[in-house]
Amino acid sequence: MADFTHFNEQGRAKMVDVGAKPVSGRTAVAASRVLVNENTFRLIQTGGVKKGDVLTVAQVAGVMGAKRTPDLIPMCHPILIDGIDLELHLDEERLSVEIQATVRCDGRTGVEMEALTAVSTAALTVYDMCKAVQRDMEITDIRLLSKSGGVHGDYERDEKHA
Repeated sequence: MADFTHFNEQGRAKMVDVGAKPVSGRTAVAASRVLVNENTFRLIQTGGVKKGDVLTVAQVAGVMGAKRTPDLIPMCHPILIDGIDLELHLDEERLSVEIQATVRCDGRTGVEMEALTAVSTAALTVYDMCKAVQRDMEITDIRLLSKSGGVHGDYERDEKHA
């Protein structure tokens, strides 16, 4: 069990103590996708969804989701986030809402979970806002695209072979 940092001596889950780790700049980028039908796509595109501007509301929800990550994921540390940039755009070829979040902090632990929570919350918000017109939307491809900083080094996803 010595190699497993998230377990105590009794084998029970614990939050890792990051107090001795050095503060460093950290960035994480994550993405997700919501697949919709042509009718839903046009309603989002033209602002015709009755609940409001889907992309704007989903963007705000994604920011809120990133900030609430430690309330949702039990072993995540509350961290001071320096910035969250959420981008949403419509892909006409795929009939999808493409979502990407970049989260930054100077801290002792990474922001991967915050970026992943941001894109997940934004995708769920798209679904919620459009469910009255389409129930079979698909939330797909939630993934970490990159991360930098920390003792484990940088990571860059190879999107060509994913």
